[in-house]
Amino acid sequence: MLSKISRGIDTFTTKQGDFTSMLIIPLLLVVLWEVLMRYGFNTPTSWGFEMTAFLYGMHYMFGISYTDVKNAHVRVDIFTSLASKKVQAVISALTTLIMFLPVMIFMTIWSSKFAMYSIQGLERNSTSWAPSIWPYKIIMAVCFGFLLLQGISNLLKDLQIIFSKEEQ
Repeated sequence: MLSKISRGIDTFTTKQGDFTSMLIIPLLLVVLWEVLMRYGFNTPTSWGFEMTAFLYGMHYMFGISYTDVKNAHVRVDIFTSLASKKVQAVISALTTLIMFLPVMIFMTIWSSKFAMYSIQGLERNSTSWAPSIWPYKIIMAVCFGFLLLQGISNLLKDLQIIFSKEEQ
């Protein structure tokens, strides 16, 4: 049962990561357009720099849970790499329970509150372009939720290793 839940979360995270990785295409197009306008025609846009920041920020936020499911985050495992799989799982489960889950729960809650306040005020950026920024705050809250879900999946995998009968 735990493995089925974990696999479902992993599949969801992988699919959302594969899909949202395509944000690199509009980011590339905006950067190319800005370079063309700035250096080709000496008429930089008022929106290009901000749009690249928004697109890159979304790309980054969607990528954090995807990177986690692929086990690609940088980690220092100089001590744990020598331990058995069960000991590694115990350490991972404890750090997930003590550090990761509380932080991600609060980050998800707080970013959701920030997004709600932003929606209520129809918040705009205070620049000459003045785009709405509430959609980006919603994305930030959703992405923290995705990372929280992936952390739960990782915890479930650790618990399976801890409570398995096989010696690893």
